[in-house]
Amino acid sequence: MLELRNVSKTFGSVVALSDGNLVLESGSIHALVGENGAGKSTLVKIIAGLYRRDQGDYLLRGESVDFTSTAQAKNAGIAVIYQEPTLFPDLSVAENIYMGRQPTNRFGRIDRKAMRAEARAIFERLGVRIDPDRVTEGLSIADQQLIEIAKAISLDARVLIMDEPTAALSGNEVARLFAVARSLRDEGRAIMFISHRFDEVFELCDTITVMRDGAYIATTPAHETTIEEMVRMMVGRDVATLFPKVDASIGDVVLHVDGLNRAGVFHDISFSVRAGEIVGLAGLVGAGRSEVARAVFGVDSYDSGSVTLLGRALPAGRPAEAVRRGLAFVPEDRRKQGLVLDSGVARNLTLAVRDSLRRFGLIRTRDENRLTGIWATRLEVKASAMDTVVGTLSGGNQQKVVLGKWLSTEPKVLIIDEPTRGIDVGTKAEVHRLLSDLAGQGLAVLMISSELPEVLGMADRVLVMREGRITAEIDRVDATPENVMFAATQQKEGAR
Repeated sequence: MLELRNVSKTFGSVVALSDGNLVLESGSIHALVGENGAGKSTLVKIIAGLYRRDQGDYLLRGESVDFTSTAQAKNAGIAVIYQEPTLFPDLSVAENIYMGRQPTNRFGRIDRKAMRAEARAIFERLGVRIDPDRVTEGLSIADQQLIEIAKAISLDARVLIMDEPTAALSGNEVARLFAVARSLRDEGRAIMFISHRFDEVFELCDTITVMRDGAYIATTPAHETTIEEMVRMMVGRDVATLFPKVDASIGDVVLHVDGLNRAGVFHDISFSVRAGEIVGLAGLVGAGRSEVARAVFGVDSYDSGSVTLLGRALPAGRPAEAVRRGLAFVPEDRRKQGLVLDSGVARNLTLAVRDSLRRFGLIRTRDENRLTGIWATRLEVKASAMDTVVGTLSGGNQQKVVLGKWLSTEPKVLIIDEPTRGIDVGTKAEVHRLLSDLAGQGLAVLMISSELPEVLGMADRVLVMREGRITAEIDRVDATPENVMFAATQQKEGAR
C-alpha cells in the first residue's frame, strides 16, 4: 500500500531523518517504534504531506508521489490520528467529521439530515455509540479519537496512522480502540501504530519497524521478536533494567494525609509518605488519583480532612504556600500544566524560584543561566541552547525540564503524576534512575502511574485506588500485577 525507501530530511544543519525505510501492507497493523528523536515524527510528517523529503522514494500503491500539502495526502487516502485530537469543541460530532465538505441538498444548502445519517452509519460500522448531534466539547479523548477515525473513514482513507493513540486512555477505552483498529485492518486498510507501550505493540501489531537516531534499524514480524530485543535495537545498547531501584533508608513521615474528602471525586483518603520512600499510587484511569494529588498540593479544594507537611498543617487551596514549605508537584499534562511552551529552557527551569533570583526587583540573566546550567547538566537536557523554545523539545526532554523546575525548589516531598507518559524507553530509565537517586538522598516521593510495571518496579509501597477510595496498601515485597489489579477492579482473586 505504501513504501518509503532511503528517505532523508534535514533542517539546516540538523539531520532529522537520514535513512527512512517503511513498508505498509493492506490488511496489516504495523508498529513504528523508537526513542524520542529517532525520526518517527519526521517520517510521519513526510507521509502526511507536511514535510517534503530531501532524498529517497515515496511510493503509494506502487506509484511515486511527492505531496506538497496535507490536503494532497488526504485526497490520496492517507489519514493521521494524533495523540491529542484537534476538533472544533463548539461544533457537533457530525459537523467535525464533515468539516469543509458537508453534503448539500439541491438548493446548495448543507443537508444536516444526510450528514447525521452518514455519521451514524460510520459509527455503527465501527461498533461504537456516539451521538452525531452531540457537541464535541466535553467528550473523552477516546471518543474524540474515534471521531477522527470516523473522519478518516468518511474520506475513504486506505492508510491510517495512529500516533500514540492510547496515552490518555483507560483499559476499556484501549480495548475499544483496538477492536476498531482490527476491524479496519480486516477491511483491507493499512494501519501504522506508534506507541511507547510495548505490551500494546505486541498485542495489536503484526509487524514492527524499529528506528534509531533518524535511521532505519530493522523490520520483523511481532511474533518473531521480544521486548528485550526490540529495546536493544531502539537504544543501541542493553538496558540492564528499566527500573534501577536502589535501597534507601526510610526515615520519618514527611507528608501525612488524613480523611481527605471531596464530594463525588474522592472519599476518606488517608496515607503517609516517609523520607527516602517512593509510594506508588495505582489504579485505573478515573479512579481519582490525579484529583487527590491536586488537592494535596492545593490546586483543587477539598471538603474535609487535613494535609500535614513536616508536622505542620498545610492550608488548603494555597499551592504557593505548599511550594514554600517544601512540596513540589509535577502534573500529568506537562504541556498544558507544567510548561510555558513558547518560552525557553532557562525561563521554564527557573519559573518556580524566580523570587529567590530577584535583586532589587530584577533578575540577572547570568543568575538565571547559572541555575539553569546546574539542572540542565544534572538532568542531561538535550537542547542546543538554554534559550531553545521548550515546545520544540522532545517529550522526554520536556519532562526533564518540568522535573528540573521543581527540583530547583529543593523540595522535601515530590508528587509526580505519570512520570514517563509518552517518553521513550531510554529516557524512562533515566527518569527512574533520577527518582531512585532522589529517594536515596532522603526525598519523599508520591508517584502516580498507570503503568503497572513502573509502579511495581519503583515503589516501596503501593496504594491502590478505585472509584475515589483507597482499596489496598501493599508492601513492595508483596506487590504483584495480580493483587494490584484485583484491588483496582475490586475483583476477588480467582474470579474469571
